[in-house]
Amino acid sequence: MKILIVLTYYRPHTSGLTIYAERLAKALVNRGHSVTVLTSQFEKSLPRKEILDGVNIVRVPVLFRLSKGVIMPAFGYLATKLVLEHEVIQLHLPQFDAAGVALRGRLFNKPTIITYHCDLIMPSGVVAWFANKAVLMMNELAAIFAHKIVTYTRDYAENSIYLRRYLRKISVALPPVVLPEISTEKIEEFRVEHNPENHSPVIGMAARFATEKGVEVLLKAMPKVLKEFPDVQVQFAGPYKNIIGEENYFQRLSARIEAYEKSGKWKFVGVLNPDKMSAFYPNLDVLVLPSLNSTEAFGLVQIEAMINGIPCVASNLPGVRQPVKMHDMGEIIPIGDSDALADALIRILRNPTQYKNNFNAIKMKYIPDKVAKEYENLFASITKDNFHR
Repeated sequence: MKILIVLTYYRPHTSGLTIYAERLAKALVNRGHSVTVLTSQFEKSLPRKEILDGVNIVRVPVLFRLSKGVIMPAFGYLATKLVLEHEVIQLHLPQFDAAGVALRGRLFNKPTIITYHCDLIMPSGVVAWFANKAVLMMNELAAIFAHKIVTYTRDYAENSIYLRRYLRKISVALPPVVLPEISTEKIEEFRVEHNPENHSPVIGMAARFATEKGVEVLLKAMPKVLKEFPDVQVQFAGPYKNIIGEENYFQRLSARIEAYEKSGKWKFVGVLNPDKMSAFYPNLDVLVLPSLNSTEAFGLVQIEAMINGIPCVASNLPGVRQPVKMHDMGEIIPIGDSDALADALIRILRNPTQYKNNFNAIKMKYIPDKVAKEYENLFASITKDNFHR
């Protein structure tokens, strides 16, 4: 098949959505399909066209930004051209431009699937409010035009204001999760680089430094954890400076973080490539996901941690709570409850063997090739339904 994948931000941008899209695109290529990604040229230094891992990437120039969104005057022309050239379409939402692409899919009789990753909640402000309303409207139109909507869990679909109106179109598919195999030497090199004083235990957080991630929940939990484990260290993996729309959030928390940094209790390890992420997880004792709202729908990092034998503490959010529930490797806490987070961390760190499970069995459920096969079946079912109409 000739598959067109459309999303606002693709790699090298770092988020759960872009990582999912990249893994799926590569898996589809490995299964013999021709895959094109249509996305934004969100940084001017990025090439307009390139091929990475067999995936054709077409980036549309950005005229200006509107909060976290981008305005791309040339998008419509390129979308029409590429929809006509491809057999099927996959859209990653939330995305302002998705409605127009889904409409083209209907008009040109191209099977169209939405993958809905999470709800969109913009930062405060008048511009952001209008941008949020615009994206929500476009998401609604995209759902109407699309043939199928894929989401990670039924739990999230039934609790999402957006998705629960389209349950008849919903298909549930676990996300693609894979990390490179690396040597014990590389794992030790990572420890020496980022934890040379061998602080223990180590609490990990892997995310963008964004309001919805609940970084302050972890910060407020730290004093209680430190009483039990005075030598504990937090390692934060992911972008944390100059995050679009999150500058004030980082500034608000920076004083407390800097105090922990000076004592070695907090370490920003930066944006890590897949090999580095494979070294990051084995150096942890527990991973936290204290997310605050429905902009988090699952938390791929939980699975990445679990397949490395690392338990997780996650917020009791629809979807986000599912990895711990499904695989029995961690604890679930009330949303925003720092005391509960501290207590859960202490229980896990005191009794780590109680939170172990069959890592290989978990890993097999999320193999990208398996996920790509599910998308193939969905596209085939849409084509079959259209043929019989």
